[in-house]
Amino acid sequence: MKDVSHHLVIVANRLPVDRVELADGSHTWRTSPGGLVTAIEPVMRHGDGVWIGWPGGVDVDVEPFTDNDMDLVPISMSAEDIEGFYEGFSNGTLWPIYHDLVAKPEFHREWWDSYVAVNQRFAEKAAEAADEGATVWVHDYQLQLVPQMLRTLRPDLRIGFYLHIPFPPAELFQQLPWRRQILEGLLGADLVGFQLPGAAQNFIRLVRQRVGHKTHRDLVYLPDGRTVRAAAFPISIDAAGLEELARSESVAARAAEIREALGNPRRVFLGIDRLDYTKGIYARLRAFGELLEEGHFDVEDAVFVQVAVPSREQVEQYRLLRDEIDRLVGRINGDHGRIGSPAISYLHSSYPREEMAALYRAADVMVVTPYRDGMNLVAKEYVACRYEGDGALVLSEFAGAAEELRQAWLVNPYDINGMKSALLEAYGADERERTRRMRAMRRQVTQHDVKAWAESFMTELADVGTHEKDVRPARRS
Repeated sequence: MKDVSHHLVIVANRLPVDRVELADGSHTWRTSPGGLVTAIEPVMRHGDGVWIGWPGGVDVDVEPFTDNDMDLVPISMSAEDIEGFYEGFSNGTLWPIYHDLVAKPEFHREWWDSYVAVNQRFAEKAAEAADEGATVWVHDYQLQLVPQMLRTLRPDLRIGFYLHIPFPPAELFQQLPWRRQILEGLLGADLVGFQLPGAAQNFIRLVRQRVGHKTHRDLVYLPDGRTVRAAAFPISIDAAGLEELARSESVAARAAEIREALGNPRRVFLGIDRLDYTKGIYARLRAFGELLEEGHFDVEDAVFVQVAVPSREQVEQYRLLRDEIDRLVGRINGDHGRIGSPAISYLHSSYPREEMAALYRAADVMVVTPYRDGMNLVAKEYVACRYEGDGALVLSEFAGAAEELRQAWLVNPYDINGMKSALLEAYGADERERTRRMRAMRRQVTQHDVKAWAESFMTELADVGTHEKDVRPARRS
């Protein structure tokens, strides 16, 4: 990659490519799956952009390079960085606090020191890559200190930050010993984006209470005269691209193969999640098992396919969760499965986009029941793939997607009986009811796709400070 500064700099924990080892010991790069890459790639191409992030692995020292016409700047991490910054503070401290304390957070000063040091490295690299007056878009909870660090290094920049996970209420956030530092880190941005309006309101309230700045609605007024806006920008998916894939002959054929392999039951239930304690996998499988136990259906009527993508396998909590789910699936299959026909097909693996589309096409009922999720794009992906207007979605009311997909069967994932009722309703709903709900959800997903999300954020970031100078509050509101 040529050594030049860029008008647009994307800063994220991971690069948009994965390092792939080849048989001869050399390596190449493969574009990562996921909505963030899909959303930002066209923005980068249009804006002479560069992406800064970790390429994965320990001490992987790679020079800046270009892949698929994208300029990429890798940041290496040592084993100590991964333990303290990534596994430690990001996922052992912030992740549980931001997800309603589904697990108990840990507070270690050494983790915090590592978080500060790695954020500083990201900020310095972004400062080097940015042209005069450039726009920098920082992403997610791992890099919440970068905006203020970057502001200190390069006050000429326009800085946006987007949080992909929930932002907690004051009662949870204030447990953080470093709560003020996190808030001040985010206030280095001109625009702070969240999935939902409630998250933006939580942030504004905390800034007022804990930092003491004047606020008015979605604005924060800083002593230096800068204005910071906090607002909701619900993230979405490449709906048109996913529908095109779902319509392909190869995906349709694969979907038919999947149903055939499952024994062609009346209904196929599907769950697709990272193996994470926030996703509610154990509770949903338990609810399904109880429906089998109570005789509402058997394996000829309904089977459940659960894909659990491996995640943070080295963390003890995740190993324990995997063991619990393994035991539950074994028990349910032992009680209710038949030779060649398990009640639950449990797949602890990741799959390419084509296979995911085939699973979405094969499933009659998609079950998305996290205890807390910023958005959950799986729900939207399922809707995008149901181009015939059929299928049913059972969705946790604690997923951000529930704010947009109101026609789903909404459930409280902590209520096992309520979840069982919703699964039964979705199982037995007639074609007219399923079509009515799905068509409404498809309108929402297709009209508000990932391109619209990225454009709305970038447009607002460009406008911040130009239409908010009319009235400054005379007192705290």
